[in-house]
Amino acid sequence: MNFMAHTAARRIFGTAMAAAVAVPLAFAGMAAAQDYPSADETLDWTIAFGPGGGNDIMARSIVEILNKYDLYPGDIKVENRAGGSGAVGWGYLASQAGNPYGISTTSGSFVTTPLQADTGWAPEDFTPVALLATDDLVLVVNGSSEIQNIEEFIAYAKENPINIGGTGTVNVDFIVPTLFAQAAGFEFDYVSFNDMSEQTTALLSNALDAMVGNPGEILGLIESGDLRPLVFSGQNIPDALAGVPTMGDIGYDIGVSMPRGLILAPDAPAEAQEWWIETMKKVVDTPEWKEYIASNTLTPTVIYGEDFRTFLTKTKNGFEEVLKSVGAVQ
Repeated sequence: MNFMAHTAARRIFGTAMAAAVAVPLAFAGMAAAQDYPSADETLDWTIAFGPGGGNDIMARSIVEILNKYDLYPGDIKVENRAGGSGAVGWGYLASQAGNPYGISTTSGSFVTTPLQADTGWAPEDFTPVALLATDDLVLVVNGSSEIQNIEEFIAYAKENPINIGGTGTVNVDFIVPTLFAQAAGFEFDYVSFNDMSEQTTALLSNALDAMVGNPGEILGLIESGDLRPLVFSGQNIPDALAGVPTMGDIGYDIGVSMPRGLILAPDAPAEAQEWWIETMKKVVDTPEWKEYIASNTLTPTVIYGEDFRTFLTKTKNGFEEVLKSVGAVQ
């Protein structure tokens, strides 16, 4: 299979990882685990990306709900620690092993970044609290395309050379259509773009046959008819894509979703993990959380504790297998 531009992903990680060195922290004097959480301890909330992105919005939405409903007794310090596609921020949290007051949110890069760089940590190293939603992709064609549905697309792709666009190189935009193509039995060239606006322009000008994107980013163009959605990679269809089949619906479930969840530092006390699990059950039941899911076109997918660790491990293994198969990682 011929894939374009999948070897450039390592270009920024070396410099970024130098900034993610272990931060020596002393946890002496911290409240006993059985008293968790202590109102005297500040919760150190790391956002591994800059302001305004999906990870930032999710983290701050959770914090707003915690504060509104008085679910956390102490102060919460939220800090963006961006760099290296999440390597810096999650590296900072990894350095706080055993600390019940270090916390962060996850995204697709939580899985892909350690596959491309020597981060010193893996997704399963952290203490899992909850998978709260999945950020999945929709495959779309130009609204003026003669291809009306996913069955016609697969049939066309089996007989003709096609390309599919995505944002970035070795990431989920590359992995999802690759796994789907392997399952459905067709080949394609992957064309990477720096941002969604560039690839959308390419598709609308017929420079691309298709592209993948988060539905929340392109929903307006779908609703206007400029883009036609064919298939969704998640297991549950968001309301905005009602009527669009999932890959599982047509027999090609790739078993991959981007985890938007909550983690504590590695080896956090069991009491802290359990407290956060019970608290997040309250958070996801609020109208504010339901509005967050709807407005960001996420797939509501909630699993807790060690089941979340299993999900992360399965996702990482699936990503690693496909990236190795095309020579993107060693």
